Amino acid sequence: MTNFGRPARRLPWSLLLVPAAAGVPAGLLWWLLAPGGLNLITRNPALASGTAPLVWLPRDLTLAGIMVLAGCLLAVFLADGKRPDPRTALLAGLVGAVAGSLAAWGTGLLAGRLWGPAVDTSANASIAFSLRALPVLLLWPAATAVSVFVLELVGMAGRKPAGTGGGTAGGNSAVK
Repeated sequence: MTNFGRPARRLPWSLLLVPAAAGVPAGLLWWLLAPGGLNLITRNPALASGTAPLVWLPRDLTLAGIMVLAGCLLAVFLADGKRPDPRTALLAGLVGAVAGSLAAWGTGLLAGRLWGPAVDTSANASIAFSLRALPVLLLWPAATAVSVFVLELVGMAGRKPAGTGGGTAGGNSAVK
């Protein structure tokens, strides 16, 4: 049987799987850098434990920064303009970004349980290495979408319109 409709589209699996797999090192990086984890950014012993509520916001902001950076990097790969079906590539990249966010969250929590100190969470669950602001998980796909939009706008502004031929020097040009 022949297919006379649209040509068959291949799903760009790499744009789905690579961001999802990149969530694992992003989660490890979150645990390494964030207060309440290994705390490599501040190295302040007062921020090493999750018992102080002052630690909770910087811990969430550390993951937020990693998510935004990952979204901007993914957008650079999505907006290269050499894909046969850019909409399918964008959709696969966004689904991969959501999967990467969830993988980063899970990996960070697992790293906190495996390598972090044993904590008593009877007072508050946020004492353990955790994420209090779950909307942070939407930053990777959101940063990807916004960055692709901006990169496409910049790319369109730099292109010449399709119907104009630029003309030669001294010839009949639209600009005098």
